[in-house]
Amino acid sequence: MADFTQNRSNYIRIFFVAIPFILIVRLLFLQVFGSGGYKDAAIGQAVYIKKIYPPRGIIFDRNNKVLMNNSVVYDLVIEPSKVKADFDTAFLCKMINVSVQDFDKQIKKQILKYGAWQKEFTIYRNLSPTTVARLQENLYDFTGVDLMEHSERNFTEHCGGNFVGYINEISKEQLELEKFAGYQKGDYIGITGIESMYEDVLRGQPGVQYLLRDVKQKIQGPYKNGTKDSSAIPGKSLQLYIDARLQKIAEEMMANKLGSAVAIDPNTGGILAFASGPSFNPDLLTGADKSKNLGNMLVDATKPLFNRAIKANYPPGSTFKPITALVALDEGVITPSFGYPCGGGYYACGRRIGCTHSGGGHAANLSLAIANSCNAYFCHVFRLAIDAPKHGSTHVGLERWHHYMNEFGLGHPIGIDIPSENGGNIPDSNYFDRVYNKNWNSCNMSIIGMGQGEILMTPLQMANAMCIIANKGYYYIPHFVKSIDGDSTHAKLGKYLQKHVVANIADSAYNAVGYGMMAVVDQGTGKIARIPGIEVCAKTGTAQNERMISGKRVKLQNHSMFVAYAPRVNPKIAVAVCIENAGYGATWAGPIASLMIEQYLTDTIAKSRLPLKKKMDEAKIIPNYTFIIDSLEKQAARDKEMMKRLSKDSLKILNTINEKIQRRNDTIMAEYFFRSYFLNNAKS
Repeated sequence: MADFTQNRSNYIRIFFVAIPFILIVRLLFLQVFGSGGYKDAAIGQAVYIKKIYPPRGIIFDRNNKVLMNNSVVYDLVIEPSKVKADFDTAFLCKMINVSVQDFDKQIKKQILKYGAWQKEFTIYRNLSPTTVARLQENLYDFTGVDLMEHSERNFTEHCGGNFVGYINEISKEQLELEKFAGYQKGDYIGITGIESMYEDVLRGQPGVQYLLRDVKQKIQGPYKNGTKDSSAIPGKSLQLYIDARLQKIAEEMMANKLGSAVAIDPNTGGILAFASGPSFNPDLLTGADKSKNLGNMLVDATKPLFNRAIKANYPPGSTFKPITALVALDEGVITPSFGYPCGGGYYACGRRIGCTHSGGGHAANLSLAIANSCNAYFCHVFRLAIDAPKHGSTHVGLERWHHYMNEFGLGHPIGIDIPSENGGNIPDSNYFDRVYNKNWNSCNMSIIGMGQGEILMTPLQMANAMCIIANKGYYYIPHFVKSIDGDSTHAKLGKYLQKHVVANIADSAYNAVGYGMMAVVDQGTGKIARIPGIEVCAKTGTAQNERMISGKRVKLQNHSMFVAYAPRVNPKIAVAVCIENAGYGATWAGPIASLMIEQYLTDTIAKSRLPLKKKMDEAKIIPNYTFIIDSLEKQAARDKEMMKRLSKDSLKILNTINEKIQRRNDTIMAEYFFRSYFLNNAKS
């Protein structure tokens, strides 16, 4: 019993010693070391951490004109956890000139999008200066409300929206990607164009400001006199090869037209002008109405946001004939003096391939054949190249030709420094094996020699092909950015400084083709491109245009194509222009290309040619069937989406209805084309 009493006494002594010791240690950790998170929580209540967004890098043209800069704008940000029951919503809404209903709607929208647990929401963006001034005077009345400052982009020259691109708030889906690990909700990011491709250098580095709050959560001033703050580091500037004046002229001429105009400096690969039609006011990509404007353009039948210069694939038509000639010369199957007795068409494969000329020796040699754009000549020359005995078979000859095309940057994206470039199409022997069950010969593809058939190119590829011919066998990857913060050798620009030699074709072959292209302007199909005192080398093209409409292939108006470089000796500019649904190359594409060349080389347009410029500016070449086709495609997309949701029984009923709709659409299209072509032709 005595032992038990003694032990109990010891336990009590240990208890009274241990408890105070534990309490002292715990207090030490809480107050000195901040363990347990209470210190952080207390600081979180007393200190507001404000992110400071840096200004994005400024974008200049080749002559140091500012193409894109920044203006300071403010967004309204709310911390839901700080909003108390006595929050005066009506007064705040009056300050920012919105209804209470809309305010509640925006709050619910943000909660639905990001979840109710988010620390803060951006409710309204790009507030007007008047609204910002009113709020700044009364901001202390609204606990949990702040103005977030950031940069908004401005197109100071009001051009270049299709390649500069735009910025927007980073999406929830993007935040989940590893490449955006350093971003937070509310950050802005380049969405398209240069803004997207050079996001890492344009963005800069955000800073942080610590602000002290009182017990009512109102800002009192900097925390620890700002010693913990870090400054935002501005984004790096970009200088482009773009000539702002040339870009404006190209966009003016591409107004109310579908197509594109691309100009490149052959010596560097630097892009001088890059217009996609229909051109649009790039200011629509900035400001408070940006989302609304983007929505309108996305559903526009003319697709102004579709960058046709790099995304549209066209049969190059006769603009491809110089490349056909180069391959034939390099393969040794023709010489510059080679001629063909064209009688108005090519008949060697058992069917007529028409030519716009007949007789008179218009294809007596290579130069004349290029100048007069003889279809028969280039169909024949293409067949000679791939049927050459040295290949052993047409299959091997076609693969050899395919290799040439890859060297010319065709059949794959070239690598321009903006996203979403298409690569066109260059068929190979595997393609023809599938189509003809391995039973084919050069007659099945002879029209490729004249730029028709399965071959497709983007306008960028056409312009780059002109760079190769101008340089007599090499090119630099076309690109916009000349330097980053004054550094033209920046690592990000490395691949654009590399010279790409094409197939080691002899200079003599390029000289022969170049003289033929000069003859196009001097005496052939491209006389419209004559510029006094400048030797212009060019090639016209008229590309066939067919579309699948309601499941049927329909022949539409041809595309007008034109490629050129100038001057012939020491070339400084290469151009490709495509105008959809516009007919012959010399009618519309040719004048636009020649005016661009004249503007760049002479820094002006001659007074005598200003009426031609005005004609190009004012011409509206968007046929009505563009809107009909767009309407049918949108309806087909809606029908397809609806069918995904229907049961099998419902599909049977719908198929019957679709047959009736198809007959109605066919009737509408037939009547439209009958009125558009047959009746109009009868009147004329």
